[in-house]
Amino acid sequence: MIDRTSSAKTTRMTDQKETPPLDPSEIECWIFDLDNTLYPAASNLFERVAARITEFIKLEFDLGDEQATKLRRHTFRKHGTTLRGLMLEHNVDPERYLDYVHDIDVSDVAPDQPLTKALGRLPGRKIIYTNGSHGHAERIMKQIGVAAHFEGIFDIMAGDYVPKPNPEPYNRMIERFAIQPSRSVMIEDMAKNLVPAAALGMTTVWLRHDADWASDGAEGDHVHHICDDLVDWLESLF
Repeated sequence: MIDRTSSAKTTRMTDQKETPPLDPSEIECWIFDLDNTLYPAASNLFERVAARITEFIKLEFDLGDEQATKLRRHTFRKHGTTLRGLMLEHNVDPERYLDYVHDIDVSDVAPDQPLTKALGRLPGRKIIYTNGSHGHAERIMKQIGVAAHFEGIFDIMAGDYVPKPNPEPYNRMIERFAIQPSRSVMIEDMAKNLVPAAALGMTTVWLRHDADWASDGAEGDHVHHICDDLVDWLESLF
């Protein structure tokens, strides 16, 4: 089930310039990351995907657990996603990879009623922007009960397999969904993925969690708001 336990409260960034409060009525489009964002990192759903990625690498390259994990982390750090690294460095077929790594059991994941309620109160359009696949996003959204609140999904295939934070797919997403950046909010668990969004004029929200790679670049001016729990932050807007 979804675990949203958090002792921390929503905060605002306190650096050279203070971020003004966010008025939901002024936002035309809300852009949500999927993994570790629409569902919290504590649910460990992404750990299931990570395990499948390691297994794929073991089978693909005949490696042991330690070597496969090392290659997974190397490609993720260097290229933004393990898939991108495996494509560029080893010519791995992306569709075969995505079909394998997203074949996880989500039947034990309960509907997230607090999130559904919070999204229902949120005015404006809502879009998922994920480095994962469309099918993976659809399964998760359906399982946690939020699919009806979203207009569409921009996945890694729509971005021609170029992952965040490369600026190119952000521009494609804006064009596909006719998004006005200055009236949009992007919510992400990886701080560095907010760099292109801020550069385009979006308001950004970093959903903080404990993974070290999630905080890369978190001190930059491209992070406008910080929160520790998505539902708490959405509810705080009202």
